[in-house]
Amino acid sequence: MNILTVNLVFSTVVFAIAARLYLLPRLPACEPATVVLPILLLHALRHLGLMFLAPGAVLAGLPSQFALPAALGDLLAALLALLALAAVVAKSRLARPLLGLFNVVGSLDLLSAITLATAFEAAPFMGPAYWIPAFWVPALIVTHYVIFVVLGKRWTGPL
Repeated sequence: MNILTVNLVFSTVVFAIAARLYLLPRLPACEPATVVLPILLLHALRHLGLMFLAPGAVLAGLPSQFALPAALGDLLAALLALLALAAVVAKSRLARPLLGLFNVVGSLDLLSAITLATAFEAAPFMGPAYWIPAFWVPALIVTHYVIFVVLGKRWTGPL
């Protein structure tokens, strides 16, 4: 197991513990929009995954088989987060479907990026962008889980 994998796993555990202690017990008392809006704002920053394509943000030799899909997948997830955010704020009837679409696409993007980074041994080439999989991705994984929990509840009223 490489150090990046250890960082990713441990950071995910810490974020999961925080969610379990502080957020998940309070979900039944919260309006869904109150929970998902800050999460969507966080995910709207996933355009930062484009750093995988920026010389200087990563080291020369970062496998393009990882970098391109990870960067573009993050950009797509950021755009879908913004669309879902707008729908939730507007209390649109499209809020729940757009939130679901964002959450599935965003989750699959993270799974794909982790798989591709492992398969193409991208860790040694992360350079300054190392914080993305070591810190950012675990937060995104846990917040995707929280949205799945919110979507799985039978909420009354608009999302």
